[in-house]
Amino acid sequence: MRKKLWTGEFFDQTLAFLVIESSLPMPAPSRSTEHTRAYRERLRAAGGEEVLLQLPRATVALLDAIKERQGLRNRSQALIQLIEQGRAAAQQMT
Repeated sequence: MRKKLWTGEFFDQTLAFLVIESSLPMPAPSRSTEHTRAYRERLRAAGGEEVLLQLPRATVALLDAIKERQGLRNRSQALIQLIEQGRAAAQQMT
């Protein structure tokens, strides 16, 4: 195993990186990594995409309330309902 110090300029800042070279092979992907990759491929094939959102707690509480009231499986379904209602209202205004 060899270690090298690499420096470079980035937006007028000098950055330093420690690079470690090894002859060892990269570890095989874990089962969960393969499972996640397969899940995302199925999701994309069905026309969906996974998105991570940061929302205020009050908004999450609203999504949870809609989910419970409507008997939905998850917050995504509640969010989709709200978006579709907003689209319908916007189309009525035009």
